[in-house]
Amino acid sequence: MSLLRTYTKPKVFGLIVVVALVVGALLGVLAKQTGQDWLVTTLDTIGSIFTNLLQVTVLPLVFTAIVLGIVSLRGLGGARTAARLGGKTVLWFATTSLIAVLIGIVIGKIVNPGSGVSLQPQPSTVEKLASRDQGSWLDLINNLVPSNLFEAFADGEILQVVLVSLAVGLAAYALGDRAEPFVNFNRAVFDIVQKVLGWIIRLAPLGVLGLIGNAFATYGDQFVRPLLSLIVAVYAGTLLVLFAVYPLLLRFVGKVSPAVFFRKSWTALQFAFVSRSSGATLPLSRQTAVNLGVDPGYASFAVPLGTTTKMDGCAAVYPAVATIFIANLFGISLSFGDYLLIVVVAVFGAIATAGVTGWFTMLTLTLSTLNLPPEVIATGIAVIYGIDPILDMMRTATNVAGQIAIPTWIARTEGLLDDEVLNSPTAAPLLDAPQPAHA
Repeated sequence: MSLLRTYTKPKVFGLIVVVALVVGALLGVLAKQTGQDWLVTTLDTIGSIFTNLLQVTVLPLVFTAIVLGIVSLRGLGGARTAARLGGKTVLWFATTSLIAVLIGIVIGKIVNPGSGVSLQPQPSTVEKLASRDQGSWLDLINNLVPSNLFEAFADGEILQVVLVSLAVGLAAYALGDRAEPFVNFNRAVFDIVQKVLGWIIRLAPLGVLGLIGNAFATYGDQFVRPLLSLIVAVYAGTLLVLFAVYPLLLRFVGKVSPAVFFRKSWTALQFAFVSRSSGATLPLSRQTAVNLGVDPGYASFAVPLGTTTKMDGCAAVYPAVATIFIANLFGISLSFGDYLLIVVVAVFGAIATAGVTGWFTMLTLTLSTLNLPPEVIATGIAVIYGIDPILDMMRTATNVAGQIAIPTWIARTEGLLDDEVLNSPTAAPLLDAPQPAHA
């Protein structure tokens, strides 16, 4: 038991994850250079099992968290207060998306990724990506309403699940005490899934070893070196948002020390980086916000909402940089109007990123809005596809940081931030000790 407690200490756990990342990369390179197919298969299997375990938890977490979050607003002052909090949350989501996409464009223009690069992806990859549902405003609207609730869950249609959970949560809020048995059931389901996720999180070092190892074993450096400028641009943009934009807003709007924020959120950010899933990180994100002093009722509403709609990494920085890269790759000049469209899509199209394939939907939505030819879109994304795991780690960590930080400084402006909790030591969520899952 003492060994388990040591293993789950944030600093120890974090070190083990980093070691697993390095070992996985080395094993992947070894498998690629020596042609050891059994090692490639083993790494792929480990990574796939870990990813599948995470995805099993996402939809029930999102549904129950949003329902509980909306109901929890009842204790914050009634419908008028709830509407104000919701409006302010969405407004700040849009504001930081605007800042993030502008940073992405500026970094893209400075680094100029894709300039002078000549790559031909595998035809099978182009065909595979071209056959996937691409992002469009019409499809987004058409896919919001499910024809069958159970089919939406079975098919993993997270946008539809989000819409249903919002409607159910509002209905439960309106019914008050009459809906209490249903609310208690959702609370129990959330707690159970969160407990299971806590066990899965302990497997993160093994999972990241398999995921990063398989990425290196599959692609090696044949794409990484030519696409280094894209990697640098995406990481530079996301790191600026993560370590400059959020800390400044936390300091001057939320009156919260960035050092305290990162110390308490580090476990969630680290897990987001490893898992590449905002949804799977949701319980950690929500509890981190509470550990930062955010009122549990507001945290239960804002963090789940942000998990499905607030993604500055995937929906703002990345589409801007990747669009510039693909345009440079094919010698296409982007006009001022094109850059304006990139900004508009980032601010108003964030909901399209909900789900596992969010980066793909958001990027294709951006590219199609610029009226780039379908063959350019499919080929350009196929070139990027090989290094997507490397990019997605930093994108997801940035997403999750925003999903925690924004509710924190909004809570300050609304008098919903407890400074005593903020400045008190807290256990790492889902690792050191059991945490309350709701208000």
